[in-house]
Amino acid sequence: YGDTEVHQAFLATLNEGIRFVDTAEIYGGGRSERLLGQFLKETDQPVLVATKFFPLPWRFRKNALPRALKGSLARLGLESVDLYQIHWPTPLMSIDRMMEGLAECIKSGLTRTVGVSNFSQTQMLAAYSSLARHNIPLGSNQVHYSLLNRSVERNGTLARSKELGIRLIAYSPIEMGLLSGKYSVDSPPPGARSRNYTGLLPKIGPLLKLMTEIGQDHGGKLNVQVALNWVICKGALPIPGAKNAEQAQVNAGALGWRLTDEEVARLDETSSKILE
Repeated sequence: YGDTEVHQAFLATLNEGIRFVDTAEIYGGGRSERLLGQFLKETDQPVLVATKFFPLPWRFRKNALPRALKGSLARLGLESVDLYQIHWPTPLMSIDRMMEGLAECIKSGLTRTVGVSNFSQTQMLAAYSSLARHNIPLGSNQVHYSLLNRSVERNGTLARSKELGIRLIAYSPIEMGLLSGKYSVDSPPPGARSRNYTGLLPKIGPLLKLMTEIGQDHGGKLNVQVALNWVICKGALPIPGAKNAEQAQVNAGALGWRLTDEEVARLDETSSKILE
């Protein structure tokens, strides 16, 4: 797929009423931010933009964050973003120093809110406390979360984030397409995904069947839409990818309805058996 398809996905997303777009400076070596910047120039609709700082080995001072964010803003064609996140924790920079950098980004008017990504509960709490000393709230923690990856439930990160008012943003909520039902042992996903999911593919049949049944009870919702709605019911914000308009429209079909508590419990139970 190319730039045209991605632009159509962006327009379809806005047309469905979705206004939050997440990117990062390392996606495509900055190309993702540049493309989003082009798309933003061509729409008059408001868009909430989130991007991320990647803690590369030579970036270990707090002023590295505002400097990197200025680079992102130049690529995006914006004066500020709505959310700036630390992409990954790193032993090369303390959490306190990272948070000092994020605080500087807020004070300089380069971002409206700040967050982290891939932080454990302990790291998230340290970031929360560090920012509190600057009277700045920790807005979010972006983590891997889906019906096939529920570690944030089991280690308490989800519960603690709710308690502290930190929004959990869930990436890979469809598990690279595995929860769509289009892959199987006989027809695995391409490339690295096939190797990563070798152990899961033989086990997910009962879960996919249940998702299809539940989707039918809600007027023919697709497995993707059930998977996304489950994340929403858990109190997290899913950010599925879309490489064309059709995928964006399918993703949007997760909105406007809600799984029952009983359906969530059944999905939990079936999912847990796979993850045992």
